[in-house]
Amino acid sequence: MTTLDEQTEQRLAAAEDAVRADPARVRALFPAAGRDIGRTPTAPGAAPGEVRVEDVVRVRLLGALGEALAADPDALAQEVADLYRFGDAAERRAVLLGLATLVSAGRPERAALLVHDALRTNDVRLVAAALGPAGAALLDADAFRQAVLKCLFVGVPLDLVAGLDERADATLRTMVASYADERRAAGRAVPDDALTLLDPAGPDAPTQES
Repeated sequence: MTTLDEQTEQRLAAAEDAVRADPARVRALFPAAGRDIGRTPTAPGAAPGEVRVEDVVRVRLLGALGEALAADPDALAQEVADLYRFGDAAERRAVLLGLATLVSAGRPERAALLVHDALRTNDVRLVAAALGPAGAALLDADAFRQAVLKCLFVGVPLDLVAGLDERADATLRTMVASYADERRAAGRAVPDDALTLLDPAGPDAPTQES
């Protein structure tokens, strides 16, 4: 879990108060969060599921926005959609991580639109964020299966897909098996997590005698 140091916490608390007092302030504070409030030092090759300080900051700003616009969920949905639409990849990722704000406001359909948009990209960090607990729960069975295949194609580890253990069904395993067969036919390795999904017990699991 990513924690904030004291100075970052103080700056963020002031920013949250500013958004609660004037929701429009989020339009400036959200994009500038990494520069003005706090960020994890830049490192190349960030893992798809890594949650950085600026992610935490932006998700909390979304929470403050949700409080400020609790009486007007449509306005909230529009503000969040605009933050996503006009944001860079890091800002869009934070919106996806903070989708619970829209869901709890009673606008899951607006949140689902953002999830589907992210899943159309090949950005591994956006795809991973879209399939967190709030985002994955918005997908119907077919869309969820397609999202799992998307993860395999773009390289998002399947352990980042929320609810996979509960939602992996025979249809999904058949789809993953076909994917694995295609990889083998092309002389390419099959990702380990695909093999685990096909055989959760693992190849070395003991067999039970009848």
